[in-house]
Parts: sequence; structure tokens; C-alpha cells
Amino acid sequence: MAECTLVKVDPRSDFSVANLPFGIYSVGDRTPQVGVAIGDQVLDMSALADAGLFKHIAALDGAVFSRPYLNDYMALGRPIWQEVRRALLDFLTNTDNGVRRQLSDNGTLSSGVLVPMASVEMHLPARIGDYTDFYASREHATNVGAMFRGKDNALMPNWTHLPVGYHGRASSVVVSGTPLHRPNGQRRPDPTMAPVFGPSVRLDYELEMGFFVGPGNDLGTPLTMQQAEDNIFGVVLLNDWSARDIQAWEYVPLGPFLGKNFGTTVSPWVVTMEALEPFRVAQPVQDPQPLPYLCDATAADGKGPPSAGYDIQLEVHLQAKGDGDFHLLTKSNLKHMYWSLRQQLMHHAVSGCNMRPGDLCGTGTISGPTEDSFGSMLELCWSGKRDIPLGDSGLTRKFIEDGDVVRLTGFCQTPGGRRVGFGECIGQIMPAKSLGF
Repeated sequence: MAECTLVKVDPRSDFSVANLPFGIYSVGDRTPQVGVAIGDQVLDMSALADAGLFKHIAALDGAVFSRPYLNDYMALGRPIWQEVRRALLDFLTNTDNGVRRQLSDNGTLSSGVLVPMASVEMHLPARIGDYTDFYASREHATNVGAMFRGKDNALMPNWTHLPVGYHGRASSVVVSGTPLHRPNGQRRPDPTMAPVFGPSVRLDYELEMGFFVGPGNDLGTPLTMQQAEDNIFGVVLLNDWSARDIQAWEYVPLGPFLGKNFGTTVSPWVVTMEALEPFRVAQPVQDPQPLPYLCDATAADGKGPPSAGYDIQLEVHLQAKGDGDFHLLTKSNLKHMYWSLRQQLMHHAVSGCNMRPGDLCGTGTISGPTEDSFGSMLELCWSGKRDIPLGDSGLTRKFIEDGDVVRLTGFCQTPGGRRVGFGECIGQIMPAKSLGF
């Protein structure tokens, strides 16, 4: 891939020319609109459409880039996404690009289509109609199961046969940087006593990634595995905040409710599957072999696990209230995920459930095989049995305290290659609201 010649991009930037993630941004009191990140700049996609950069793409109405959400662009499908990406790459790397020359001649090459990232406010990438959270990491499911049911019964009987998931709350998905209040709810700290009501005292993060659905499918019409792959627009970082004590008391028999619905944080830039293509890896071996509809035999040689995983390096840092430093707590990787993104989406739709543009699916907590790769504080402190040191600060945590800030980051990079990153997914926990009862 050629170098970006339009703007200088720091080699350490998450937003290299190999990335080109989509997001929704605004400047001042202007209406939010679609942008693409390149280095420390945002490309104004509406201005590029008006300049004619995409006029050769007959099925694309450039008006989709002036809207305050990506849903309409997500609905157009992979062939259009790929054409737009090719047009952007040529604009950024080719000094003889016709639209680029035209803007340069008009004196609007920089002022007309580039916006400094430091001057923008980021918004949710889409209007999220539905949000589903999966439980797709074998290591995480095994760790949690072992804590509460013992090592011999860690995984439920269905876990290795299907991607377990539940329907979350779309209305409380927030963009990175949005503070959240500690939730109130029922909990039962003493199993011999009645439950009590009040703020959660076991508040946790969950290191996840989320994927946005593209065109989707009609009600009653399942997706094939290839259609599921083609229906994934892109990926974000996702923090599935969890009130462990509230969740533990409420989740039987129907699953999480108040322990999850108070907030989910996502990063603002959606990294497309085209940008992630060079980072495909084999997913973990699935044993027992899934039922035929979930078998994924698309590997080029027809042998072994297909390349449905992605090598995305992930980290979680925590900044304690009053402490100026962030401390590394988790270092994991999406490649550990047992159920692939396309298996998750295909299973979701196999009943005939209609997936729609902008729907969000979370992967579930991404834990790896080693203790430092555990994707939640519940695992790191082993349900409160040990302290989690915050670097060499002398501070420790078992769970999140009021004022703490949690930051998720992630990136892909081959040796000597360009970095494809996700920016930050960051949130601060504020004290619970006093309800007077």
C-alpha cells in the first residue's frame, strides 16, 4: 500500500492510511456528520462527496455522509464499502488524483476536507436499534464457571455447542468519554438473609469488542455463513460495565438485567473489516465440532480452523481517583475468542431474527490463557479473594471505586507494517445517585 501523501501520519498513530475508520463527528454547534480518521485529522466525507470523489459509484448517494449516523451507509453493503475505500486510498496517496488536484487548485484541499481531530466532538457511530451481548470466550466462561460451580462444572452443557448471548439495552450504549453513575439495585451479600437495596459494591469492567451489522436480513430469512461475514461492517472497542453483585442475585433464570443495563461504552471510530483483513488468524480449535450450520469450512486448504479470528492486541488500564497515572490491568487478544464474529452473527439470525443496519453485537469478555490476560476484575481478583495491584503506586483494587477511570485500547500491526488501531474506549464511574429509599 502506498504512503499517505496528503497529510503526515505519525507511525505510532492508530489511524494510518491502512486503517481509515468511520465515525460521527461535529465541530462546535454544527450538526454531526460522517468522517474518516487519518492521522490527527478527520476527513469530511460530505465535502468529499460534494467534490465528486464518489461520483463513479452509481449506487452511492453522497447524502449518506451528511447524516448524524452511519446506519444508511452501513446498509449499502460490502461492494459499496470497498469502492469507497478504494476512492479514499487513491485520494490520500495519489498526488494526481483528479478531485485532489481540483481542491488544490481551488485552495480548499486542506480547509475544505480536513478537520483537526483535536477540534472535533465524537458521537455514537450509529443509531443502535438493538444490542446483543455474547459470551464467546472459553477462558472467561471457564474462569467464571469455576468460581461459582467448581472446576468440574465450569462450562454449562450448551456452551461448546452454540454462541451463548443475551439481549442488552441499546438505549444505554454511550460513546467513549461519557461518565456513568454507579448503579443502584438489589443484592444479597449474605445468602442467609433477605436482599438489600443500594449501590453496587462490586462494579467491574469487561474487555470486549463490538461489531456493527451492515445490510442485515429480512424477518424469517436466516443468513448463511458467507452472508454473515459480508454483513459485518466493522468493529469497535466495547466496555460492558457489570455490577457483579446485582447480577449475581438477579440473573437466574432469565439472565442479566439491572447488573448490565446501566451503561455500555463503545469507542467512536469503527474499524472496517477491510482494514482488518491482513490480520486474520485461525480461531481456536472447536471441540466438539459444532453442528453443521455453525461449521465454518472456508479455509483455503480445507483443513483446520478457518481464518475467522483476528489478531487484535487489547489492553485495559485503570486510573484511580486522585492518581495521575493509568495502570495496566489486562493484556489480551481477540484471537483467543472461541466463537468467531461471523458464527455469532449467523447463529443470531438462524432463527429468522431480522438483523438491521446499525445493530450492535458484543463479543463477551475477551480473556486469554494467562492471568494477566483475564478480561475482567472479577477474574483478576478471583471474586474478591485477592487484591489487584495498580503498578508500583501502592494502590490496589478488587473492583472499581467511585472516580476511577477505565481505558480500553486495541491495535493490529504486522512486523514493519502500518498500525491499525481503535483509539480509546474510556469511561469514568461517578457515585451512585441518592434515591431516598
